[in-house]
Amino acid sequence: MVSRVIPVEPFDLVIFGGTGDLARRKILPGLFRRFCAGQMPEGSQIIGAARSDMDDAGYRKVVADAVGEFGGGRDCESGTLDAFLNTIHYVTTDAMGDGGWETLNGKMRDGHVRAFYFSVGPSLFGHLAERLHRFGLATPDSRIVVEKPFGHDLETAKALNATLAEHFDETQIYRIDHYLGKETVQNLMAVRFGNMLFEPLWNSQYVDHIQITVAETVGVGGRGGYYDKSGAMRDMVQNHLMQLLCLIAMEPPAKFDPDAVRDEKLKVIRALEPVDWHHIVRGQYAATEDEPGYRDDVENPKSRTESFVAMKCHISNWRWAGTPFYLRTGKRLKARASEIAVVFKDAPHSIFGADAGRHRNVLAIRLQPNEGMTLDVTIKEPGPGGMRLLDVPLDMSFADALGPDAEEAPDAYERLIMDVIRGNQTLFMRGDEVEAAWAWTDPLIEGWQTRNDVPKVYDAGSSGPEDALMLMHRDGRKWREIKA
Repeated sequence: MVSRVIPVEPFDLVIFGGTGDLARRKILPGLFRRFCAGQMPEGSQIIGAARSDMDDAGYRKVVADAVGEFGGGRDCESGTLDAFLNTIHYVTTDAMGDGGWETLNGKMRDGHVRAFYFSVGPSLFGHLAERLHRFGLATPDSRIVVEKPFGHDLETAKALNATLAEHFDETQIYRIDHYLGKETVQNLMAVRFGNMLFEPLWNSQYVDHIQITVAETVGVGGRGGYYDKSGAMRDMVQNHLMQLLCLIAMEPPAKFDPDAVRDEKLKVIRALEPVDWHHIVRGQYAATEDEPGYRDDVENPKSRTESFVAMKCHISNWRWAGTPFYLRTGKRLKARASEIAVVFKDAPHSIFGADAGRHRNVLAIRLQPNEGMTLDVTIKEPGPGGMRLLDVPLDMSFADALGPDAEEAPDAYERLIMDVIRGNQTLFMRGDEVEAAWAWTDPLIEGWQTRNDVPKVYDAGSSGPEDALMLMHRDGRKWREIKA
């Protein structure tokens, strides 16, 4: 199978925070893989910009080390790394001062796509945006890429959007959420809107409920300082899970166009009902003999920040009225897995009698690991002795179905960066979308603070707090088992 790749124009990409962890782990290795794939056109250049005093040769050493450590062992032709490094430059730049900006401007070239990746903290976004204009680096068709968090709440999100809007049009701002770059996440739209089989059934008449799970085995690690001020609600639910919810629940857009898609996602967020506090569970992982607990990791013995959230929510529109959506995410759980499960209703009448048991069709979309989909269907158990039924999965993993093409598929950051160069905003969040998500999330967080809520403790390596299991059991349902 030969994939069709939309070509990109030669570009100048500036990575502010070019020596930071994100640049080393994701951005630079991703760009190298695109270079290996022949997707970086001749004449393109990548410029690292940071406070460190370094020249091109020193930065190329940083890039080579990053590719060696995080490049995924990509097998490229001999000399490819050297050719890639020849596209790399570096400028020592002061984000809050004037140092380095004239030099950086001198490296920009007319007639090339200009993209500026803000791989820095949100407190620097405004400073960078202002200096890009003051020193003449920004053009009317330049693009900026900003990383989450997009604010800490609705008020700060509005302020951040207003700051960026002073210098850039909304069509130039790319708010990146790497979850939207995952192959399976994009396949949600292909499955829904490219197959007559599913879309007629994609509503409250046929769907009993939908589960969205993003489980991690790791703790907060070195992110303790940030995480203890954010928690799972701000770090995961407000963005990653919200985006998955929108894609699974949105109406068909008129066309696969950035604003058409994002208009429909926004409608979903605005249709979300407030969550009753009885329908939300917060948790915090405990210490074990071998591993520290959450409070140890964040060095805050009195922390009430959640490392786990589970909730039941509803969407008030014609398609989904009465169908619950169950969301959960957490750290230090039993397995690393991300899955969306669409659980269809029982057949209205079973001709096989009570002894046949209860059977349901479930479409499970795996985001990680082993991206793919399964559809559980009911069949007769082989052998004599009557009509005994069992559920079997029709399994499609991308690795099996697509062969080498699955292995060569770009990861999320690779795809999203190339979309920035192409000027395609479909997989990026719009400002009003971010603000609507915060408007729904803020009352939940404020409610915890008002009630002086304490997270439920759960064992590391478990499925989360018992109260999260009861959230489903009260409705006669159960969470799907978290499997690696």
